[in-house]
Amino acid sequence: MFADLGHFSQSSIKIAFTSVVYPSLILAYMGQAAYLSKHHIIESNYQIGFYVSVPERLRWPVLAIAILAAVVGSQAIITGTFSIIKQCSALGCFPRVKIIHTSSKMHGQIYIPEINWILMLLCLAVTIGFRDTKRLGNASGLAVITVMLVTTCLMSLVIVLCWNQSIFLAICFILFFGAIEALYFSASLIKFREGAWVPIVLSFVFMVVMYVWHYGTLKKYEFDVQNKVSINWLLNLGPSLGIVRVRGIGLVHTELVSGIPAIFSHFVTNLPAFHQVLVFLCIKSVPVPYVQPEERFLVGRIGPKEYRIYRCIVRYGYHDIQKDDVEFEKDLVCSIAELIRSETMEPNGRVEDLQKEDEKMTVVGTSSAHAEGVQICEEDEDFTDIAGSSELKEIQSPVYPRKRVRFVLPESPRLDLGARAELQELMEAREAGMAFILGHSYVKAKRQSSLIKRLVINFGYDFLRRNSRGPTYASSIPHVSTLEVGMVYLV
Repeated sequence: MFADLGHFSQSSIKIAFTSVVYPSLILAYMGQAAYLSKHHIIESNYQIGFYVSVPERLRWPVLAIAILAAVVGSQAIITGTFSIIKQCSALGCFPRVKIIHTSSKMHGQIYIPEINWILMLLCLAVTIGFRDTKRLGNASGLAVITVMLVTTCLMSLVIVLCWNQSIFLAICFILFFGAIEALYFSASLIKFREGAWVPIVLSFVFMVVMYVWHYGTLKKYEFDVQNKVSINWLLNLGPSLGIVRVRGIGLVHTELVSGIPAIFSHFVTNLPAFHQVLVFLCIKSVPVPYVQPEERFLVGRIGPKEYRIYRCIVRYGYHDIQKDDVEFEKDLVCSIAELIRSETMEPNGRVEDLQKEDEKMTVVGTSSAHAEGVQICEEDEDFTDIAGSSELKEIQSPVYPRKRVRFVLPESPRLDLGARAELQELMEAREAGMAFILGHSYVKAKRQSSLIKRLVINFGYDFLRRNSRGPTYASSIPHVSTLEVGMVYLV
């Protein structure tokens, strides 16, 4: 019952528990207690009281049912572990792992390969190490009673916070049920040296991993927030941003949905050259199966129009298939062009405020979702007409054919000269190509930090970061046009 309940509906859980699970548990425990109360001594320590209490004629059928129940119980533990790891990863309390959604309807049906392998290795290690069902029972007993005790404590919080009941009722609940469970918990602690130490050690190891990852992630996020570049700093650079604007579109990947990341200032400080069109790209996964094409992109402008700087937030569901780089680039350019066109007319779409320096984001769909909007047409440019000599042809032969890009605009409303000039520059930048700029941060503790903090950040968090999975979008980016910018975060 403590497994991921997202696999079943609420009514099916109620019916199964009240009609099958609860009566079976009561009958099994009452029968075993009645037998043990009459037969206090079991002949062998290796005999289990449950099977001894079963009549001999029913012992083999009950054994088969018990094996099936163990399979169901192990599957419940596995799915429960997957659900807990997913929730911890979403809260930033566990390193990133690969999460596979096995159902397009149920969000809770997931599979995590790394955790599945870890569970298999732990099961084999415990089984081979103990080789004794009694010690395995002691370890399992302490784990189960600890879960029950923690559940009772959390239930008291639910009574107060979710059900809005009085604190007195919550105290009475935890005193009544908690006192009973505390007796069983203290009895399980007696067997600590006889196998019950295993769940305690495993819990401590996972707690350390979660704390180190959460602490490092929190410090990294605080550094990003504190070192964000302000719009005023950007305005003081002038229309050219104080650097040379080269042809093309630069896509800067960032986790921030507002503000300018510190990686941008770090880049322009060390390399005073940037693309004529700059896009801060943020890819987010939302907890829904699919995102409608007309709600895929969330596009906004950063700074004045002459800066040619945009922000684009792309939203994917957990079952959406991300397009290849060519289709994605086409949809991205069309969404920016649609933003430019929509600014010249009355806004007919949704506008979302990000509560940061008057920056507004407009919901813009893909090019296929806006058939009446701006469309892009790309044609391969023939270099044979350009190259006049055989030597020039031989030099240009390894170069991929450049694409000629043009926008197909709707006839009405008519665009002003500023919007047409901006679309013209966007078209020229698309013809020059795109460059994907990825930020790679190295988190280091300051020299004046304490010894514990330096161990946690420089060794613990760095080890977990290097052995965890990267962002999902990093694997789909073409390596030929990728530029990785490293930056050291001193926290």
